[in-house]
Amino acid sequence: MTITCTKMASFVLVTFVVCGLFAPSALTSPTPLVIWHGMGDSCCNPLSMGSIKSMVEEQVKGIYVRSLEIGSNIIEDTENGFLMNVNKQVTMACDKLAKDTKLASGYNAIGFSQGGQFLRAVAQRCPNPPMLNLISVGGQHQGVYGFPHCPGDNSTLCDYVRKLLNLGAYNSFVQSFLVQAEYWHDPLNEEEYKKASVFLADINQENVVNQTYKTNLMKLKKFVMVQFTEDTMVEPRESEWFGFYKPGSGTEMLDLRNTTLYTEDRLGLKEMDSQGKLVFLTSDTDHLQFSKEWFTKNLIPYIKE
Repeated sequence: MTITCTKMASFVLVTFVVCGLFAPSALTSPTPLVIWHGMGDSCCNPLSMGSIKSMVEEQVKGIYVRSLEIGSNIIEDTENGFLMNVNKQVTMACDKLAKDTKLASGYNAIGFSQGGQFLRAVAQRCPNPPMLNLISVGGQHQGVYGFPHCPGDNSTLCDYVRKLLNLGAYNSFVQSFLVQAEYWHDPLNEEEYKKASVFLADINQENVVNQTYKTNLMKLKKFVMVQFTEDTMVEPRESEWFGFYKPGSGTEMLDLRNTTLYTEDRLGLKEMDSQGKLVFLTSDTDHLQFSKEWFTKNLIPYIKE
Protein backbone atom coordinates (compact mmCIF):
# COMPACT_ATOMS: atom_id res chain seq x y z
CA MET A 1 0.00 0.00 0.00
CA THR A 2 1.30 3.45 -0.89
CA ILE A 3 0.80 6.43 1.42
CA THR A 4 1.39 9.79 -0.22
CA CYS A 5 3.33 12.54 1.53
CA THR A 6 0.12 14.57 1.90
CA LYS A 7 -1.74 11.69 3.59
CA MET A 8 1.23 10.95 5.84
CA ALA A 9 1.43 14.59 6.94
CA SER A 10 -2.29 14.62 7.71
CA PHE A 11 -1.95 11.38 9.71
CA VAL A 12 0.95 12.79 11.74
CA LEU A 13 -0.89 16.06 12.37
CA VAL A 14 -4.07 14.32 13.57
CA THR A 15 -2.05 11.97 15.77
CA PHE A 16 -0.20 14.91 17.30
CA VAL A 17 -3.39 16.85 17.99
CA VAL A 18 -5.22 13.87 19.49
CA CYS A 19 -2.28 12.83 21.66
CA GLY A 20 -1.75 16.41 22.74
CA LEU A 21 -5.38 16.80 23.76
CA PHE A 22 -5.28 13.73 25.94
CA ALA A 23 -1.84 14.20 27.43
CA PRO A 24 -1.97 14.65 31.23
CA SER A 25 -0.44 18.14 31.04
CA ALA A 26 -3.19 19.27 28.68
CA LEU A 27 -5.97 17.98 30.90
CA THR A 28 -4.61 19.18 34.25
CA SER A 29 -4.91 22.79 35.34
CA PRO A 30 -2.79 24.19 38.16
CA THR A 31 -4.25 23.81 41.64
CA PRO A 32 -6.09 27.04 42.54
CA LEU A 33 -4.69 29.30 45.25
CA VAL A 34 -6.57 31.13 48.00
CA ILE A 35 -4.94 34.11 49.72
CA TRP A 36 -5.87 35.72 53.05
CA HIS A 37 -4.15 38.99 53.89
CA GLY A 38 -2.87 40.19 57.24
CA MET A 39 -3.75 42.98 59.68
CA GLY A 40 -3.94 46.45 58.17
CA ASP A 41 -4.06 45.10 54.62
CA SER A 42 -6.76 44.19 52.13
CA CYS A 43 -7.41 41.59 49.48
CA CYS A 44 -6.46 43.74 46.55
CA ASN A 45 -3.86 46.33 47.53
CA PRO A 46 -1.65 46.54 44.41
CA LEU A 47 1.44 47.00 46.60
CA SER A 48 0.83 43.88 48.70
CA MET A 49 -1.72 41.15 47.96
CA GLY A 50 -2.27 42.42 44.42
CA SER A 51 1.45 42.12 43.83
CA ILE A 52 1.52 38.60 45.34
CA LYS A 53 -1.38 37.55 43.11
CA SER A 54 0.39 38.88 40.01
CA MET A 55 3.66 37.20 41.02
CA VAL A 56 1.96 33.82 41.43
CA GLU A 57 0.12 34.18 38.12
CA GLU A 58 3.42 34.98 36.45
CA GLN A 59 5.18 31.96 37.98
CA VAL A 60 2.32 29.45 37.58
CA LYS A 61 0.71 29.90 34.19
CA GLY A 62 -3.05 29.42 34.07
CA ILE A 63 -3.54 29.36 37.86
CA TYR A 64 -6.75 30.65 39.41
CA VAL A 65 -6.03 32.89 42.42
CA ARG A 66 -8.76 33.95 44.86
CA SER A 67 -7.77 36.69 47.29
CA LEU A 68 -10.34 36.77 50.09
CA GLU A 69 -12.21 40.01 50.70
CA ILE A 70 -14.04 40.12 54.03
CA GLY A 71 -16.60 42.84 53.43
CA SER A 72 -18.19 44.54 50.45
CA ASN A 73 -15.18 46.71 49.56
CA ILE A 74 -11.50 47.25 50.30
CA ILE A 75 -12.14 49.73 53.11
CA GLU A 76 -14.44 47.30 54.92
CA ASP A 77 -11.99 44.48 54.32
CA THR A 78 -9.21 46.47 55.98
CA GLU A 79 -11.35 47.57 58.93
CA ASN A 80 -12.67 44.04 59.48
CA GLY A 81 -9.08 42.89 59.95
CA PHE A 82 -9.24 44.82 63.22
CA LEU A 83 -12.89 45.00 64.20
CA MET A 84 -14.86 41.91 63.12
CA ASN A 85 -15.13 38.78 65.25
CA VAL A 86 -12.69 36.22 63.81
CA ASN A 87 -15.17 33.34 64.01
CA LYS A 88 -17.56 35.38 61.89
CA GLN A 89 -14.80 36.11 59.40
CA VAL A 90 -13.92 32.42 59.12
CA THR A 91 -17.58 31.53 58.55
CA MET A 92 -17.78 34.16 55.80
CA ALA A 93 -14.60 32.83 54.21
CA CYS A 94 -15.87 29.24 54.30
CA ASP A 95 -19.09 30.32 52.62
CA LYS A 96 -17.22 32.16 49.87
CA LEU A 97 -14.96 29.17 49.21
CA ALA A 98 -17.84 26.69 49.18
CA LYS A 99 -19.66 28.77 46.55
CA ASP A 100 -16.61 29.13 44.29
CA THR A 101 -16.97 26.30 41.77
CA LYS A 102 -13.37 26.76 40.62
CA LEU A 103 -12.23 25.44 44.00
CA ALA A 104 -14.46 22.37 44.06
CA SER A 105 -11.62 19.88 43.44
CA GLY A 106 -9.37 21.42 46.05
CA TYR A 107 -7.05 24.36 46.52
CA ASN A 108 -3.82 25.47 48.12
CA ALA A 109 -3.92 28.34 50.59
CA ILE A 110 -1.48 31.01 51.70
CA GLY A 111 -2.10 33.28 54.66
CA PHE A 112 -0.05 36.32 55.56
CA SER A 113 0.42 37.19 59.24
CA GLN A 114 -2.96 36.74 61.01
CA GLY A 115 -4.33 35.35 57.74
CA GLY A 116 -2.19 32.28 58.47
CA GLN A 117 -4.09 31.24 61.60
CA PHE A 118 -7.40 32.27 60.03
CA LEU A 119 -6.83 29.89 57.12
CA ARG A 120 -5.83 27.16 59.57
CA ALA A 121 -9.24 27.64 61.17
CA VAL A 122 -10.78 27.22 57.71
CA ALA A 123 -8.87 23.95 57.25
CA GLN A 124 -10.05 22.67 60.63
CA ARG A 125 -13.68 23.76 60.37
CA CYS A 126 -14.51 23.65 56.66
CA PRO A 127 -13.13 20.59 54.84
CA ASN A 128 -15.17 21.21 51.68
CA PRO A 129 -13.79 22.21 49.30
CA PRO A 130 -10.59 20.50 50.47
CA MET A 131 -7.51 22.53 51.33
CA LEU A 132 -4.44 20.68 50.05
CA ASN A 133 -1.39 22.69 51.15
CA LEU A 134 -1.47 25.45 53.75
CA ILE A 135 1.31 28.05 53.73
CA SER A 136 1.45 30.32 56.75
CA VAL A 137 3.70 33.35 56.24
CA GLY A 138 4.36 34.84 59.66
CA GLY A 139 1.09 33.53 61.15
CA GLN A 140 0.82 33.57 64.95
CA HIS A 141 -0.37 30.03 65.68
CA GLN A 142 0.17 30.23 69.43
CA GLY A 143 -1.04 33.81 69.52
CA VAL A 144 0.78 36.96 70.59
CA TYR A 145 1.81 38.52 73.89
CA GLY A 146 2.69 41.98 72.70
CA PHE A 147 1.56 44.55 70.16
CA PRO A 148 4.70 46.53 69.29
CA HIS A 149 3.56 48.24 66.09
CA CYS A 150 1.08 48.08 63.24
CA PRO A 151 1.73 47.91 59.50
CA GLY A 152 0.78 50.54 56.95
CA ASP A 153 -1.10 53.78 57.50
CA ASN A 154 -3.39 52.65 60.30
CA SER A 155 -2.18 54.71 63.26
CA THR A 156 -5.69 55.63 64.45
CA LEU A 157 -6.92 52.04 64.36
CA CYS A 158 -3.72 50.80 65.98
CA ASP A 159 -4.03 53.26 68.86
CA TYR A 160 -7.63 52.13 69.34
CA VAL A 161 -6.57 48.47 69.41
CA ARG A 162 -3.86 49.18 71.99
CA LYS A 163 -6.32 50.99 74.25
CA LEU A 164 -8.76 48.08 74.10
CA LEU A 165 -6.03 45.53 74.81
CA ASN A 166 -4.97 47.62 77.78
CA LEU A 167 -8.60 47.72 78.94
CA GLY A 168 -8.56 43.96 79.06
CA ALA A 169 -7.96 41.53 76.20
CA TYR A 170 -10.16 38.90 77.89
CA ASN A 171 -13.04 41.24 78.63
CA SER A 172 -16.12 39.66 76.99
CA PHE A 173 -16.97 42.89 75.17
CA VAL A 174 -13.45 43.19 73.74
CA GLN A 175 -13.40 39.50 72.81
CA SER A 176 -16.66 39.88 70.89
CA PHE A 177 -15.19 42.02 68.13
CA LEU A 178 -11.51 42.94 68.53
CA VAL A 179 -9.53 40.65 66.24
CA GLN A 180 -6.15 40.95 67.95
CA ALA A 181 -7.66 40.21 71.38
CA GLU A 182 -9.01 36.94 69.99
CA TYR A 183 -5.51 35.57 69.53
CA TRP A 184 -4.00 37.31 72.56
CA HIS A 185 -2.25 34.67 74.65
CA ASP A 186 -1.14 35.66 78.14
CA PRO A 187 1.34 33.04 79.43
CA LEU A 188 1.11 34.54 82.93
CA ASN A 189 -2.63 33.93 83.01
CA GLU A 190 -3.15 30.70 81.09
CA GLU A 191 -6.42 29.79 82.80
CA GLU A 192 -8.11 33.08 81.93
CA TYR A 193 -6.83 32.76 78.35
CA LYS A 194 -8.29 29.27 78.03
CA LYS A 195 -11.58 30.34 79.56
CA ALA A 196 -12.10 33.65 77.76
CA SER A 197 -10.42 33.36 74.34
CA VAL A 198 -13.20 32.96 71.78
CA PHE A 199 -10.95 32.02 68.85
CA LEU A 200 -7.39 30.89 69.52
CA ALA A 201 -8.19 28.68 72.51
CA ASP A 202 -10.79 26.93 70.37
CA ILE A 203 -8.70 26.20 67.28
CA ASN A 204 -5.75 25.16 69.48
CA GLN A 205 -7.89 22.65 71.39
CA GLU A 206 -6.99 24.22 74.75
CA ASN A 207 -10.09 23.05 76.64
CA VAL A 208 -11.39 20.06 74.76
CA VAL A 209 -10.17 18.02 71.80
CA ASN A 210 -12.52 18.37 68.87
CA GLN A 211 -11.66 15.28 66.86
CA THR A 212 -13.12 16.83 63.71
CA TYR A 213 -10.64 19.73 63.91
CA LYS A 214 -7.79 17.26 64.29
CA THR A 215 -8.96 14.97 61.49
CA ASN A 216 -9.49 17.86 59.09
CA LEU A 217 -6.10 19.46 59.72
CA MET A 218 -4.34 16.13 59.23
CA LYS A 219 -5.83 15.91 55.73
CA LEU A 220 -3.36 18.58 54.58
CA LYS A 221 -0.60 17.33 52.31
CA LYS A 222 1.80 19.98 53.61
CA PHE A 223 1.59 22.59 56.35
CA VAL A 224 4.30 25.15 55.62
CA MET A 225 5.22 27.70 58.31
CA VAL A 226 7.47 30.69 57.70
CA GLN A 227 9.19 32.40 60.65
CA PHE A 228 10.78 35.84 60.25
CA THR A 229 13.92 35.67 62.37
CA GLU A 230 14.19 39.48 62.69
CA ASP A 231 10.46 40.01 63.31
CA THR A 232 9.75 43.19 65.29
CA MET A 233 5.97 42.96 64.99
CA VAL A 234 5.11 39.51 66.32
CA GLU A 235 5.85 38.79 69.99
CA PRO A 236 7.05 36.14 70.34
CA ARG A 237 8.20 35.39 66.79
CA GLU A 238 8.46 31.70 67.77
CA SER A 239 4.65 31.62 67.58
CA GLU A 240 5.08 31.54 63.80
CA TRP A 241 6.35 27.97 64.27
CA PHE A 242 3.89 27.12 67.07
CA GLY A 243 6.43 27.93 69.77
CA PHE A 244 5.48 30.01 72.79
CA TYR A 245 6.38 31.05 76.30
CA LYS A 246 6.39 28.37 78.95
CA PRO A 247 3.17 28.66 81.00
CA GLY A 248 3.81 31.02 83.90
CA SER A 249 6.78 32.72 82.24
CA GLY A 250 7.11 35.73 79.99
CA THR A 251 10.69 34.93 79.06
CA GLU A 252 11.33 31.17 78.88
CA MET A 253 10.42 29.75 75.49
CA LEU A 254 9.17 26.32 74.40
CA ASP A 255 9.46 25.16 70.82
CA LEU A 256 6.57 23.29 69.24
CA ARG A 257 7.86 19.82 70.10
CA ASN A 258 7.98 20.66 73.81
CA THR A 259 4.47 22.07 74.07
CA THR A 260 1.52 20.04 75.38
CA LEU A 261 -0.22 20.80 72.08
CA TYR A 262 2.42 18.59 70.45
CA THR A 263 3.26 16.03 73.15
CA GLU A 264 -0.42 15.24 73.70
CA ASP A 265 -0.99 15.59 69.94
CA ARG A 266 -4.15 17.57 70.57
CA LEU A 267 -4.19 18.92 67.01
CA GLY A 268 -2.48 16.12 65.08
CA LEU A 269 0.74 18.07 64.60
CA LYS A 270 2.91 15.33 66.11
CA GLU A 271 1.58 12.74 63.70
CA MET A 272 1.82 15.17 60.79
CA ASP A 273 5.43 15.83 61.79
CA SER A 274 6.22 12.11 61.74
CA GLN A 275 4.70 11.91 58.26
CA GLY A 276 6.85 14.75 56.96
CA LYS A 277 3.88 17.06 56.49
CA LEU A 278 5.23 19.94 58.56
CA VAL A 279 7.65 22.28 56.79
CA PHE A 280 9.55 24.95 58.76
CA LEU A 281 11.05 27.80 56.75
CA THR A 282 12.81 31.01 57.76
CA SER A 283 13.33 34.42 56.25
CA ASP A 284 16.13 36.39 57.90
CA THR A 285 14.13 39.61 57.69
CA ASP A 286 11.48 41.62 59.53
CA HIS A 287 7.77 40.76 59.39
CA LEU A 288 6.57 39.98 55.84
CA GLN A 289 9.72 41.51 54.36
CA PHE A 290 10.79 39.06 51.67
CA SER A 291 12.07 39.32 48.13
CA LYS A 292 10.49 37.98 44.97
CA GLU A 293 13.45 35.64 44.65
CA TRP A 294 12.93 34.25 48.17
CA PHE A 295 9.20 33.77 47.55
CA THR A 296 9.81 32.04 44.22
CA LYS A 297 12.47 29.70 45.60
CA ASN A 298 10.77 28.78 48.88
CA LEU A 299 7.00 29.01 48.40
CA ILE A 300 6.17 28.60 44.71
CA PRO A 301 7.05 24.83 44.83
CA TYR A 302 4.22 24.28 47.38
CA ILE A 303 1.84 26.44 45.34
CA LYS A 304 2.58 24.34 42.26
CA GLU A 305 1.84 21.02 44.03
